[in-house]
Amino acid sequence: MKLVSKPFLLLAISAAVLVSGCTKKPVRPSPDATVLGPQTGGNFNPTDIATSAEPNSGLQERVGGDGVIDDGHTIRGLLGAVYFELDRSDITKPEERAKLQAAKDYLAKNPEQRLLLEGHADWRGSSEYNLGLGDRRANAAKKYLGTIGVGAGKLETLSKGSEEAKKSGTDEEMKKDRRVELVIIKKQ
Repeated sequence: MKLVSKPFLLLAISAAVLVSGCTKKPVRPSPDATVLGPQTGGNFNPTDIATSAEPNSGLQERVGGDGVIDDGHTIRGLLGAVYFELDRSDITKPEERAKLQAAKDYLAKNPEQRLLLEGHADWRGSSEYNLGLGDRRANAAKKYLGTIGVGAGKLETLSKGSEEAKKSGTDEEMKKDRRVELVIIKKQ
């Protein structure tokens, strides 16, 4: 029996490790893995939010003809989304701040409810970058709501990044993807 030299053996092992290490692509985290949870206080639970891969899956009940969706746990579309410029997370436009004021007013009239600030980005950029951008946008809305008197315990944040963005969308479609959705969480 002939022994293999150490340099040859090391070279063969290195080649096997190199080849096997390059075959897998990174796995994008599931929507549940992107939940950032409460930043200060609160008791956010991802099961508070009904999620569905298909928006028209039958799990959601439309309330009225104005696009408001009540799934029993959350209400979407009642409060207007806050829109952002490309690659920005600051809220400088008066019309976007007015939407957050309307959210504050709604919470004042409905103290048993909370608000989920769901950050989104357009399709450009890596998944990781877009998750971070969605997080910055959601937290910018949370910070602004805090400055106008909404308690941190009434607010939760979630970044969806570019998960629901229109791939290779037009400029108008991408503008709609750069947003924070204001989702009402009903008392459970």
